[in-house]
Amino acid sequence: MNFDPSRKTADLLSICIKAGKAVKGFDSACEAAEKGTASCLLTASDASDKTVKEAVFTGNKYSVPVYRIILTKDEIARLCGKSTAVVAVTDKGFAEGFRKIISQSEMT
Repeated sequence: MNFDPSRKTADLLSICIKAGKAVKGFDSACEAAEKGTASCLLTASDASDKTVKEAVFTGNKYSVPVYRIILTKDEIARLCGKSTAVVAVTDKGFAEGFRKIISQSEMT
C-alpha cells in the first residue's frame, strides 16, 4: 500500500475538526498560539509567502511548531467549511500525527 500524504493529511484534519480540536482562520489560529492552546499551526500549500512568514513568526514567538501541509486552501475549506490558509491544532496527539505525516512524506 502506497503512502499518500495528501489523503493522510485530509483524513487527520477531518478527524481533528470533528473532534473540535482545530481553530480555523489566521487571526484565530495566531490567538490560540498566543494563549498557549495551539499545539501546532498548519499552513496551506498555497498560502501566500506573507501569511506563511507571519505564521512562522507567531509560531517562533510562542514556541509552536508550524507545518506546511500538502492541502490547498480550497481543500481545507471542503473539510472545515471555511476558506483559510492557517489552522491551529489544539491537541498534542493530532499535532504529532501531522508531524509524522510531514516527516514521512519528506522521506519519500
